[in-house]
Amino acid sequence: MTSLSLHFSFFLFSTLLLMSVIPPRAAASSSCTVDDRTYSTTPLVSFLQRLQSEALKTLGPSSFDPKFYVDLPLKKDLSLTEAAFWKLPRVKGIIPENYLHRFLEAYFDDAGDDMVYTEPEDFVPEPVEFLPKVFNPKVRVWALEVHSLWKNLSRRVSDNVKKYPERHTLLPLPEPVIIPGSRFKEVYYWDSYWIIRGLLVSKMYDTAKAIVNNLVWLVDAYGHVLNGARVYYANRSQPPLLSSMVMEIYKRTGDLEFVRKSLPSLMKEYTFWISGIHKVMIRDLHGHKHSLSRYYARWNKPRPESATIDVESASKFLNDSDKEAFYREVASTAETGWDFSSRWMSNSFDLSTLSTTSIVPVDLNTYLYKVELDIAFFAQQLGDIKTHEKFFKASKARQFAIRSIFWNAEMNQWLDYWIRSKDCEDVHQFEARNQNDRIFASNFIPMWNWKHASGLGENNIMVERILESFQKSGLLQPAGIVTSLSNNGQQWDFPNGWSPLQHLIIEGLSNSGSKAGWELAQDIAVRWIRTNYAAYNTTGAMHEKYDVKGCGKVGGGGEYKPQTGFGWSNGVVLALLEEFGWPFDRDIECRS
Repeated sequence: MTSLSLHFSFFLFSTLLLMSVIPPRAAASSSCTVDDRTYSTTPLVSFLQRLQSEALKTLGPSSFDPKFYVDLPLKKDLSLTEAAFWKLPRVKGIIPENYLHRFLEAYFDDAGDDMVYTEPEDFVPEPVEFLPKVFNPKVRVWALEVHSLWKNLSRRVSDNVKKYPERHTLLPLPEPVIIPGSRFKEVYYWDSYWIIRGLLVSKMYDTAKAIVNNLVWLVDAYGHVLNGARVYYANRSQPPLLSSMVMEIYKRTGDLEFVRKSLPSLMKEYTFWISGIHKVMIRDLHGHKHSLSRYYARWNKPRPESATIDVESASKFLNDSDKEAFYREVASTAETGWDFSSRWMSNSFDLSTLSTTSIVPVDLNTYLYKVELDIAFFAQQLGDIKTHEKFFKASKARQFAIRSIFWNAEMNQWLDYWIRSKDCEDVHQFEARNQNDRIFASNFIPMWNWKHASGLGENNIMVERILESFQKSGLLQPAGIVTSLSNNGQQWDFPNGWSPLQHLIIEGLSNSGSKAGWELAQDIAVRWIRTNYAAYNTTGAMHEKYDVKGCGKVGGGGEYKPQTGFGWSNGVVLALLEEFGWPFDRDIECRS
């Protein structure tokens, strides 16, 4: 082993030790024990959070981005940097702005400097047979521009991260990456699925495989795919779509050896999601017990990347235990990918009522159902019949659970289930009133796999009822599918539409076996492509989210400024153009 490898191995061991979990506490309400162990943090992250807090005092809240400070790479060892920090002059407890700027210049590189540009080796300006169903010249030119954005977003971890890992919160991923863009200068888990969908349209198969290999590296190192490739994200994951990434790559390339190498990590990640604090048992009205999963971060402190915001949000709580409970809900909501949304709040307009760990989400269990189907398929392809049978059986059990716990026959939708009991129960008794009957785009995510997940099979009458329910739900807006009907200022609520939700529902409708479903899918795809095109023409950029009340409007809300780039938006547009094409005579401009 080289000295560099030894250095990194020591860093990884030290990091995992520092991030080790604190022992569980006994539940206050009964004799059972809740496995709510939390990760501790690292000395570097603790110091950067302190710097973040002091910088806010100096600079004030206007345009302040707390993530910038925990992403700063150190130029010198932490001990020297900390010593210089404590020697900075303070006036009434505040570091003067000029001293803060000098300190940052002397002791830190810029946030993002530890991710360096790398040319994707499999990028070509116009791939062979690129978007063969796109005939409109305007759309084709734009699609090639979106395709070219992969070059702008391509990065690799700098050699400094591997040489001095203790100076960086960035993790030393082994292969090149595609980042989302703007403030998101590292890999993110569920973003990567739609990035890969777009890369496959662009025939960038090696780049897509490299992304998966990096996520597999995280599973092997931490036991799960982290929310993002920073040490401070180790306490949580994001929606489990790794098996779907492997599946999409396999469908394009037929690379069974790639599947073989990935499968052990897929099974390891699956265990993370179906056991421990993520596992919830519910008994239905017929006495059947169902094993389902929820989001639950091992964290009860402010999120490092948003610590100053979380501290302010928690200020209304008077005691430490209530603050810790709130911080856990905030981090768990970040694990959902929907941070933040009224979906997770008992009061849609009050962030302090986040209750994510008490919710069994329909979309998470839809994703896990697909994980089970994917692993069963991969095992069968590899000749592992025992594993195939095990995961196929698990998929049938989850299919039954999705129908029994989430399906609402009156609304013809799948609804999240709230665990309302405050007691520590091994098995929760299903009560229909605990289904959340508010309207969210997630109520239709099972359409992504709906013939399987719903258990509806070829029941055309039920398909028609679900289509009617969706069309009457209020979710379909002039420029796409809105996330919810609650206009509360949160970014995963009205009026924002997000690329992942558009794609999941469009793909489900397209694969429904119904002509009406396919036509509706195409209609939504056209709306979404048009609004992306219009915003691109106006701003020169692809955006993280869009305001779907009108064509070409950029989304807003949430705890940070709207971002551009943007990985998953690029991927979804390319995937939709590949699926539905664009006729020569269809106008791409917004319609009045």
